[in-house]
Amino acid sequence: MQRLSFATAALLGLLAVVSPALADGGKMPRIISLSGHGEVRSVPDVAYVTSGVLSQGATAAEALAANTTAMTSIFAALKDAGIEDKDIQTSNFSVQPRYDFSNGQAPKLVGYDVTNNVTIKVKKIGDLGAMLDKLVQAGSNQISGVSFDVSKPEEAMDQARKLATEDATRKAKLYAQAMGVELGNVMQVSEGGSAAPPPVPFVRGVAMMKADAAPVPVAAGEQSLAADVNVIWEIKQP
Repeated sequence: MQRLSFATAALLGLLAVVSPALADGGKMPRIISLSGHGEVRSVPDVAYVTSGVLSQGATAAEALAANTTAMTSIFAALKDAGIEDKDIQTSNFSVQPRYDFSNGQAPKLVGYDVTNNVTIKVKKIGDLGAMLDKLVQAGSNQISGVSFDVSKPEEAMDQARKLATEDATRKAKLYAQAMGVELGNVMQVSEGGSAAPPPVPFVRGVAMMKADAAPVPVAAGEQSLAADVNVIWEIKQP
């Protein structure tokens, strides 16, 4: 879908370029239109963790009280790990009845489940493993994963744009040489979508983690930042 949108945008841009010439009764200019791709790999410097507690109780109030106690310990552990309040955000809170569907009987209410999850921004990736251990020791029984990101991608993205432009220019010169023509002025430049591929989440089952377990091994790897550009050149008249 993204590639289709990029092609559509390039086509609309081309129509905008040639329309004035056609409106004046002129000939459609001879052009070369090429796209280029640029990619830069950067080391992530920030991580996002979703963690929380699922509590059960015979009543909603009982489950909520247990969950509140556990989440208070979670927040204390995060503060002890140096996480600022602005980097902690509630991402899910729910109270759900729990039913017994066994023995082919009509559903029977047997209790309630309370879930409270927070998304945590970790600015020091080197401390991530120790923080995950702290969360489990504090009572977290839900850690859905870890994702990594580059906090300031502007410089890398600009480099990717330059590489994309160079790629488009290289291909345009190649085509021009093969056809025996010469590139003229650039008529239009348009940028396509640019993004980093979704990171592979790091997941470890919290049920198997113990208070005396070794720190969780975490590898941030690299993140790919990419840019696409479409350039239209006029072909010089012979």
